[in-house]
Amino acid sequence: MDDGTITVGKVYLYGGQVTSWKNDHGEELLFVSSKAIFKPPKAIRGGIPICFPQFGTHGNLEQHGFARNRLWTIDDNPPPLPVNPAIKAFVDLILKPSDEDLKIWPHSFEFRLRVALGPNGDLSLTSRIRNTNTDGRSFSYTFAYHTYFSVSDISEVRVEGLETMDYLDNLKGKERFTEQGDAIVFESEIDKVYLAAPSKIAIIDHEKKRTFVLTKEGLPDAVVWNPWDKKAKAMQDFGDGEYKHMLCVEPAAVEKPITLKPGEEWKGRLALSAVPSSYCSGQLDPLKVLQG
Repeated sequence: MDDGTITVGKVYLYGGQVTSWKNDHGEELLFVSSKAIFKPPKAIRGGIPICFPQFGTHGNLEQHGFARNRLWTIDDNPPPLPVNPAIKAFVDLILKPSDEDLKIWPHSFEFRLRVALGPNGDLSLTSRIRNTNTDGRSFSYTFAYHTYFSVSDISEVRVEGLETMDYLDNLKGKERFTEQGDAIVFESEIDKVYLAAPSKIAIIDHEKKRTFVLTKEGLPDAVVWNPWDKKAKAMQDFGDGEYKHMLCVEPAAVEKPITLKPGEEWKGRLALSAVPSSYCSGQLDPLKVLQG
């Protein structure tokens, strides 16, 4: 475990970032760009970057905050989490602010992250953030698990569970709209923050006959992002055509920042499972996935 790897996954101490999650057939379920840079100061392009203490440009810090490009450490003495005998392997990481971090975001915190593999290869990330300020000050932050899913072809993918939701469109100055379709399909660049999203979201990949089920706790919003062709070409750590094979669906707290008083702790959890499906032949009812 100390080398940062678990049986069918990989976690980097740089960024506290999961970069691999495979099923029993050895198929990679997360997307990592072939041009990803695995060293400071660049964040790793793919896997599950952690956006803290700021999501996107919702604040004065660098894009997505600094947690995703800091070196985390193994947490040898984490506070107990409820015992789950189904967990096959896990690793506990911790991040505390450096003196440099305190200059740009003057708040003392402890960020504990548990990455765990459960039955059927399910992956879960549990974040616990505690305000350790000694001066009596509260702090507020926004947050996201910036999850990059590997998909066959973005045009063959649909997302269910976010229909009729209100969203902020980052491509239109964070203006608020209501989703009209019966599912989200992809034909162009998308960068939306869905508000008060349900706890379960399904990502259906027709070509691979696979459905990702994303379950979230403590994170009210969900971001959906794909850069499409023009933005992909503008990113140095992203292959020109790779947008076709990835989709980000990200449990998040964006619209209403989380505020912690000194001594208070917040917990936010992401659970991922990948189930075989043949949606076209009606073997998978997405409503059962979302409500089951």
